[in-house]
Amino acid sequence: MRVVSGNYKGRQLKAVPGITTRPTTDKVKEAIFNMVGPYFDGGIALDLFAGSGGLGIEALSRGIKRCVFVDREPKAIQTIHKNLDLCQVEPDSFEVYRNDADRALKAIIKRDLQFQLIFLDPPYKQQKMKALIEIVSKNNLLGENGFIVTEHGSDVQLDKEIGNFTQVKHETYGMSSITIYENIGDKGEE
Repeated sequence: MRVVSGNYKGRQLKAVPGITTRPTTDKVKEAIFNMVGPYFDGGIALDLFAGSGGLGIEALSRGIKRCVFVDREPKAIQTIHKNLDLCQVEPDSFEVYRNDADRALKAIIKRDLQFQLIFLDPPYKQQKMKALIEIVSKNNLLGENGFIVTEHGSDVQLDKEIGNFTQVKHETYGMSSITIYENIGDKGEE
């Protein structure tokens, strides 16, 4: 597992010890960023089920100004910190929190943050993707033209529209699927 492109290109990343997380492969990571980027001019990202932090670190490498990493597992939090250190990411470019997704979103809502990029990669056995996306929509957490990148089991079919967001891409890679939503704002309304 490595950073695919950008400022930290080629840096090897550590995986979370154990079998509770499944890191996004480099191939899938590259495909994701080709769909939503591939590079950014600032903005904030949220890596809500961060695991090793690979997606958020890739976003930082490609020009996202700041990333908020959230995971509930202590081993994941330790791994995120190790990977940020390995990439020598500036301390003011990230925040790392040990929390579950629902409580983290409540805290984020209170802070009035708005993201350009949100990664949702919950454990496959605990899919609650639609509910999470509805919370993001209801609370205006995704900026106009921002993307939500979801990774889920290939047997899961997500709605074409959830809240204010429209599905713009869906790809399957073996047992995993990537579904991407965009906040297209008022563009579709006449």
